[in-house]
Amino acid sequence: MTLLDERLRTLQHTAREWAEQLRPLALALEEDPDRVRDHLDLPLFSYLSRTPVPRAYQPDPITVDGLAYYGTGGLERVVFCEEIAAVDAGMLLAAPGPSLSGVLVSLLGDEEQQSWFYGRLMERTSWTFLALTEPERGSDAASLTTSLTSREKDGPLLLNGAKRFIGNAARSDVGVVFARTRPGPLGVVAALVETGGPGFEAVPFETVGLRGNQICEVRLTDVEVPAERVLGRHLSATRRGLMGAVQGFNRLRPGVAALALGIARGAYEYVVAHRRTLRADEAAGLERMALRIEGVRRLVYRAGAAVDRDDPGLGALASAAKARAAQLAEEVTLEALDYFGPGARLDHPLLDKFARDARGVEFMEGTRNIQRLNVFQGLSQGKIDRG
Repeated sequence: MTLLDERLRTLQHTAREWAEQLRPLALALEEDPDRVRDHLDLPLFSYLSRTPVPRAYQPDPITVDGLAYYGTGGLERVVFCEEIAAVDAGMLLAAPGPSLSGVLVSLLGDEEQQSWFYGRLMERTSWTFLALTEPERGSDAASLTTSLTSREKDGPLLLNGAKRFIGNAARSDVGVVFARTRPGPLGVVAALVETGGPGFEAVPFETVGLRGNQICEVRLTDVEVPAERVLGRHLSATRRGLMGAVQGFNRLRPGVAALALGIARGAYEYVVAHRRTLRADEAAGLERMALRIEGVRRLVYRAGAAVDRDDPGLGALASAAKARAAQLAEEVTLEALDYFGPGARLDHPLLDKFARDARGVEFMEGTRNIQRLNVFQGLSQGKIDRG
């Protein structure tokens, strides 16, 4: 069991207070995701706009009770995400900041690239995005066809292709795009891409849940990328492409698992707050729900702690946490609706939102089947135990 130290308990309590400020805003953000811009003065967004940014590039970190937070720790991210998602996962995903791309830049970027990326985020509030998934290819990242090629000697590289299911792309100033420079797995690279130039188009589309994330389709037509913006130029070909993506997602998945955990907890707490009188079977069911949430929390915390230790079994453990938490979120939110009868979705729109958001988490950073394959490989290779 992973116990939280004083620093993480302080963050947990503070995040819970920040989350309560979002509760009256959750349904409005569903109607118009751009309303997040009206609330950027909230302390939650001050935190997210600067995390995860490494200490070297963050002279003025978020400080609570004299404790500094950079958002670079796995367990720190897990604790924070659960608290916010227990109120509104959509607002968390709608926030500006380094987010997913920041983790990739910390892994793959050299000193100059990190200084350029984090430096501009410290200068002004900006959204970022991470683009890997392509139409018709889903989780098969090795088959991506977006190309990054040169047409003139010493000229900029040109990015062409399409990406789909990319959060915040329409809001962002800069992001990380995975593309292919040549055939084969070693031909995949990640590049820092600015959205303001010609040829970049991000079109949001309607989603059932997690609407604040403003999921987009991205079209890339001769988007210029300077050669110095290709991440991992100081690394070997085996470390800068798909392997870098795998390492990045291994570090991100515990946070996604915490999103699902928070959604499940939010639905449970909604039932507790709005169903004061329960039959014996309902009370027993609610008690079992609480125990299941606590059990998954321990797994998610374990995965977050594995990020901080750089545990060799991190990939499988993170996948186990994500798969189990996503399943828990779907089960708990649907069970919670049952406590309010056939009209629950209409009479309790916040609970309905939890249920829709829970389904969306299933498709973030790999579906359950993908995660189960990762867990199997970890078990078969002896990277994680069966206990």
